[in-house]
Amino acid sequence: MEIALILLVIAVIFITRSIKVVPQQHAWVIERLGKYHGTLTPGLNILVPFIDKVAYKHVLKEIPLDIASQVCITRDNTQLQVDGILYFQVTDAMRASYGSSNYIVAISQLAQTSLRSVIGKLELDKTFEERDIINAQVVAAIDEAALNWGVKVLRYEIKDLTPPKEILHAMQAQITAEREKRALIAASEGRRQEQINIATGEREAFIARSEGEKQAVINKAQGEAASITAVAQANAHAIELVAAAIRQPGGEQAVQLKVAEKAVEAYGRLAADATTTLIIPSNMGEVSAFIASAMKMAQTTK
Repeated sequence: MEIALILLVIAVIFITRSIKVVPQQHAWVIERLGKYHGTLTPGLNILVPFIDKVAYKHVLKEIPLDIASQVCITRDNTQLQVDGILYFQVTDAMRASYGSSNYIVAISQLAQTSLRSVIGKLELDKTFEERDIINAQVVAAIDEAALNWGVKVLRYEIKDLTPPKEILHAMQAQITAEREKRALIAASEGRRQEQINIATGEREAFIARSEGEKQAVINKAQGEAASITAVAQANAHAIELVAAAIRQPGGEQAVQLKVAEKAVEAYGRLAADATTTLIIPSNMGEVSAFIASAMKMAQTTK
């Protein structure tokens, strides 16, 4: 019974040491008699008991790594307190196991030194404006070295840039002055635009008034011209009617009668006026001469 129990225990030990189940997104490095033998992939794997052993276990997921805060000096000799976060991923389990004794510490230290080098090439104002460039340069510097460690650096992000208090006060004063300058410029631009609008309005109003006066004069002239034309046309029509009536039978006699009446009226007015000298022609007995004389008298009176 004891021998069976011992055999059962030995069998359980053999099974536990020979069967390994690797989780998804993990990689286990196997050593056989102290030498690298292979990398176990996710799923069920069989090992040789007491000969093979799991030496290293790696997570293949993306891993965030906080980079400790440090003091960096810019190109214009200004100190900056900088901290960030690095994202990396193990791509080669064998190199991650044997390429570095501690690839996490190596990546962290390399990120700090690379960050100091990149910021040292920039002036203070540029460090705030070009964070994307800083992040890209840090990633490029780390990724080149991390290839030997089986690690892929995905991205680096600066979390905070903190200059000294004196620099902060100076920057705040500069920002305040810049905002006041923009406010003054905006106010002056507003006054300038207001004056332009007023001048433009006055000019347009003057043009509108002059156009109205011009149109009124044109309309008046056109009305007078139309009136003169209408009167002339009426007179012409009346003359045509008179001429047509004269050409009718008895028309000439009617005209002579009308002229005679006007002549009599004219002689009557002249006789009534004591200051007028009246000359009577000698051939008054003839009606035609009298009418002709009367017609001339009527024209003289007019």
